[in-house]
Amino acid sequence: MRGTPTTTRGPARRARGAEWRTRADYTGGVYGSMLAASVVIGVGTLGSLPRVELVALLLLTGAVFWLAHVHAQLFGARLAQGAVGRRAVLQVCREEWPILEAAVPPAAVVAISALLPLDMPGTLWLALSVAVAGQVGWSMAAAARAGASRRQMAVSASVNLLLGLLIIIFKIVLKE
Repeated sequence: MRGTPTTTRGPARRARGAEWRTRADYTGGVYGSMLAASVVIGVGTLGSLPRVELVALLLLTGAVFWLAHVHAQLFGARLAQGAVGRRAVLQVCREEWPILEAAVPPAAVVAISALLPLDMPGTLWLALSVAVAGQVGWSMAAAARAGASRRQMAVSASVNLLLGLLIIIFKIVLKE
């Protein structure tokens, strides 16, 4: 009898995973990428910061904002609908995961930048570029997942590229 629940649980779990991927909202990735870009700019205005600290700051900031969004979803909208169970908590954690996930590429670039012939300003520019590219990529993924046409996807990518360029302009204005 113990084998029966395991075999039925596997397909059900896969079906829930496929359903989640179908409904996944990647706009959190756009937000997380903008957040990472903002962290990079903020660090750049402070002066030199060790790479390890910048990697930690990017990942920890992403994690805090991810948790804040999970909290807001669970205790803002869902609690009003009734009790919040384990399944709802896990679902919201997965739905908001792109916020944290978007911090990983800029953090990884900073981590490996020590192996490249880059000083810290070059590292910041590279991390900022990766964050903006992620922002555009996440926006296109979100639009595609929502069933947008190619034109709508191009508009979404263009708007996010302009927002990313605005962030870059802030960096230039604040401090090279």
